Amino acid sequence: MKFKKQTIYLVKICVKYVFLSIMFVSLVSCNEQEIKEPLKIVDLYGQLKVESSNIVNKDGETVYLRGMSLFWSQWIDKYYNYNCIKWLRDDWKCTVIRAAMGIEPDGYLSNAEREKTKIKKVIEACIDLGIYVIVDWHDHRAEAHQTEAIAFFKEIATEYGKYPNIIYEIYNEPLQISWTDVIKPYSETLIREIRTIDNNNLIIVGTPTWSQDVDIAAANPVEFENIVYALHFYAATHKQWLRDKAQNALTHNIALFASEYGTCESTGDGLIDYEELDKWFTFMDTYQLSWCNWSIADKEEAASAIKPGADADGNWNEEDLTESGKIIREKIRSSNESIFNRLN
Repeated sequence: MKFKKQTIYLVKICVKYVFLSIMFVSLVSCNEQEIKEPLKIVDLYGQLKVESSNIVNKDGETVYLRGMSLFWSQWIDKYYNYNCIKWLRDDWKCTVIRAAMGIEPDGYLSNAEREKTKIKKVIEACIDLGIYVIVDWHDHRAEAHQTEAIAFFKEIATEYGKYPNIIYEIYNEPLQISWTDVIKPYSETLIREIRTIDNNNLIIVGTPTWSQDVDIAAANPVEFENIVYALHFYAATHKQWLRDKAQNALTHNIALFASEYGTCESTGDGLIDYEELDKWFTFMDTYQLSWCNWSIADKEEAASAIKPGADADGNWNEEDLTESGKIIREKIRSSNESIFNRLN
């Protein structure tokens, strides 16, 4: 009888420990679920690639990124920081940020390490925050700085090329120079060098006349994969004639990326052209073009999105935004809201 009571007692003890073990495992699992990283834009889209005239995600679905370009890094660099990039993701709903590394004057050619450090801060912020980042060689004479550009992009590709967040923009705005004799050979050289390290990530190629002659580039494209061509416009200056050139280029099955555009004149100042801006938005939506607006800067000019003295870390209210900033923030938020909803 005594043996039987001891057996029952031991069984109860075992059951109790089994129950406690199950509860412990359940609590650990719940905690793991609670601390699990939320889904991010790059998790949703993954590795981007080009198919015909479209940028597509890991599942082959057409996607188009919408976001903001920072200003020339050598002149307004206070917004090249993690908190500002986070604000642009969380409040503005940006899926891409363009880091415009100024080359000259007083830029990378004068102090390479200083400018590189700024760009890497933005790259690392975008990787951590799960959005795409355009690494922009912000130059009007890149063919004269080819050696420096190769060294820079090889370093960036080596450090960050494994991340699908990266987009290389190897020549911001060529001047009125030959595509065939100057820009295309430069671009092919840069692409070959990057592709020895990074075979996958998108590369944006600049086009003649401040990245407007996309039709000329489309008629004689570079022979590499995952290439897109820069289309830059300012609404009050570049009108239907440039949309016609862009439409012509798209018929050649190349992909375009409006990696810089403004709401005003090409000087970065002057009046905002609401009618032409609406036409450009319709055009980009129709052809599913990715874009970055110029720019996150507090310079006193029409193209700036924020007013002088706006907080370097973001946290801007309505009064901190310029007229252009209000328009673009609303456009990005309304366009990207459904994408961010998919992350919840």
